[in-house]
Amino acid sequence: MIKISDPVKLFVAEKQQRIIDFGQDKAILNLSREWLNKSMRKYYTYNFNWLGRPIIQYPQDMVGMQEIIWEVQPDLIIEAGIAHGGSLIFSATMLAMLEYCEAVEKNEILDPGKPKRRVLGIDIDIRAHNRKAIMEHPMSGRIDMIEGSSVAPEIIEQVHSLAKNYQRILICLDSMHTHEHVLAELEAYAPLTSEGSYCVVFDTFVEDTPEDMFPNRPWKKGDNPKTAVWEYLKRLEEDGRQAFDGDVLNFEVDKMMENKLLITGAPDGFLKRI
Repeated sequence: MIKISDPVKLFVAEKQQRIIDFGQDKAILNLSREWLNKSMRKYYTYNFNWLGRPIIQYPQDMVGMQEIIWEVQPDLIIEAGIAHGGSLIFSATMLAMLEYCEAVEKNEILDPGKPKRRVLGIDIDIRAHNRKAIMEHPMSGRIDMIEGSSVAPEIIEQVHSLAKNYQRILICLDSMHTHEHVLAELEAYAPLTSEGSYCVVFDTFVEDTPEDMFPNRPWKKGDNPKTAVWEYLKRLEEDGRQAFDGDVLNFEVDKMMENKLLITGAPDGFLKRI
């Protein structure tokens, strides 16, 4: 039993211990993985919208991203992978809330026409109907989009150039899920992650699924985002990398976030820059 007199600190301590216990409970971890595998076969993640736009994510990951965005307080979120645009709208919503809260704390008048924080989405194919829906959304004023391969040198250069104007950067990688592609994205964009912020790699769960889960996709066990994360972290350990801000680049896998959610598409994918 945790003995802390302050009720707020006690609540936090109990929560932390509970999350640690979840991470050591093999039965609940196996049950969570089994549920994820079965739900994925039925396209469960395609069931949800965010403010009217499809967002192909587990609801647990949306809650987790909300916590990360509040913790990091980013002024730029870079997302590789747009699809229907729900994730862009979600990120824009969170950034708008940050600006609202900041204005309240400072007793300032918020000008919604001049957003300070922005979302940048990259996709090799932004379909016309999705682009139209995104640009007509009330949150479009803080969204920028680039069409092209996220690993093409000219796209990487463009993103890096835009990133120079921001101080707190959060990265989300959710495009092509092959090992080679995700590894190239990590090399290109992980160095933009600000200290204390995250590079979140989605769909790492592919490594943990049955062999026949994605028969018509180019990714599979041994060739997916999680294997790319493992390879990238190995490179950082053995060869080192320099961050965009000039410091040494180091990440740790935030297992507390993973164990908190239990159901997540990003096991080993919540990379926190330390």
